[in-house]
Amino acid sequence: MNRIFSYLAAAVLATLLGGMAAVAGASEIRIATQPIPHYAPIFVAKQKKWVEEELAKVGAKPALKWTSFAAGPPINESFASGQQDIGFLGDTPAIIGKAAGINTRIIGLTSTGPRSLAVIVPSASKIRSPKELKGKKVAVVKGSYAHHLLVLVLQTGGLSVNDIELINLSQADIATAIVNGNIEAAAVWEPLITKLETQEAVRVLADGTGIKKGALVIIATDDFVKRSREQVKALLRAYQRGAQFIRSNPREAARLIAADVNLPPDLLLKVFPRFDYNPSIQADDVEEIRKSEAFMRSAGLIKKPVNIDSFADPSLVRESGIK
Repeated sequence: MNRIFSYLAAAVLATLLGGMAAVAGASEIRIATQPIPHYAPIFVAKQKKWVEEELAKVGAKPALKWTSFAAGPPINESFASGQQDIGFLGDTPAIIGKAAGINTRIIGLTSTGPRSLAVIVPSASKIRSPKELKGKKVAVVKGSYAHHLLVLVLQTGGLSVNDIELINLSQADIATAIVNGNIEAAAVWEPLITKLETQEAVRVLADGTGIKKGALVIIATDDFVKRSREQVKALLRAYQRGAQFIRSNPREAARLIAADVNLPPDLLLKVFPRFDYNPSIQADDVEEIRKSEAFMRSAGLIKKPVNIDSFADPSLVRESGIK
């Protein structure tokens, strides 16, 4: 829990620096991303200069400061210290940040995709159903949305995390461990699923189909939304343009953003169909995020509850004309 306490301390610092952050935001928009395909439309919009185009339509020409992070927790730290305006991350780190006192709101979805996260086993494994995971070594990134998926998959087999040997590993370490036979299963997300399937190293035991949509989110600070609401909507429209381009021109989109997501275009083409990139927030999306929050409280990953109905703000995507 030390990281969560660091968020709280950083959030206090952010309050002290609030005036400075407001000044910075007046002349630039600071955007936090991660190099993964879950956020592909924003990279298309970046490469196509559509963010600048949409901002110009509302009379804004701020400088854009793009910062790439390896994962959600450092994005939270950056928000807590007042260094970001818009961010792209998983629902679980977004909830952790909010629970720790960071003044953000969910303004849209980056993507959903039940098939974009899965419990995998080695190709030669004899495990054929979730109930057969009992007593097995199963790896996951603790606190991730795949951690929640694992709990749900175990429940379908009448099990809980107490029935397995749960191992906390990074995605990179999971890839090595499952290929080397050091673990017997893992809960992971794209692009690792497709990478390992392409190598014929693993097969999917169960994915999120029917139990978890796999929602990831776009967050913004409350101050930025209040100060620059039209600019926020312009960013959402640029994201939607990127999503439409991926649907219409997947091959060109894969070529365009391969460097942004550190994947070769041919692999990215296999990954795209596993995602729905519509940024609109629907009622079932809010329910999905609410279930994630409940899981995190039950697992002791957050101490303070988060009111998801107020945290998830669908008004901006609606006002943007996105359905």
